[in-house]
Amino acid sequence: MPSSSPSTTAPTTAPAAAGAFPGSAATSPHAYDAGLLLLRLVLGLTMAGHGSQKLFGWFGGGGIDGTGAFFEMKGYPAAKLMAVVAGLTEFGGGLALAVGLLAPLAAAAILGTMINAIVVTWSGSFFAMKGGSEYEILLIVAAAALALTGPGSYAVDRYLPVVRSHRLSYGAGAVLLALVTAGVVLLIRS
Repeated sequence: MPSSSPSTTAPTTAPAAAGAFPGSAATSPHAYDAGLLLLRLVLGLTMAGHGSQKLFGWFGGGGIDGTGAFFEMKGYPAAKLMAVVAGLTEFGGGLALAVGLLAPLAAAAILGTMINAIVVTWSGSFFAMKGGSEYEILLIVAAAALALTGPGSYAVDRYLPVVRSHRLSYGAGAVLLALVTAGVVLLIRS
């Protein structure tokens, strides 16, 4: 029997709110890519700066000798070698993340290094004003987030065939690699 309702039919599902999810009509993919670029640049260059403090003594850092002495005090074997490894990881990982080169691995390098930093410097407090680790926690979460989301379109990875299309499995694998590597380094600490 014909209905007296209008000839147009109502949608069976409610439309998503404008901008509610990536790819919706009101959302610009460029906004996400720009946000990821900004996060990569700030986190990457910050970590590269920290690495340069360890490697070269720049920005008031201790260089290899000062960082090595700190690592020795914290129980790391081959303290100068560990200072070089930490410096290279922060400096190289930071620069790679900033430009979006092998971004999941670059984020994993930062993540693993910062896990060690937080364990070694943990004071039991969250806020930095009380010697806490809020800064390290923020860096850890930002690195993990970038590993999982990928670098976005404004990245060197976009031009590399294997990682051109980021997959969650790449990010999850990178996070797992960081956790395992950080755990091994912490285990060899005396």
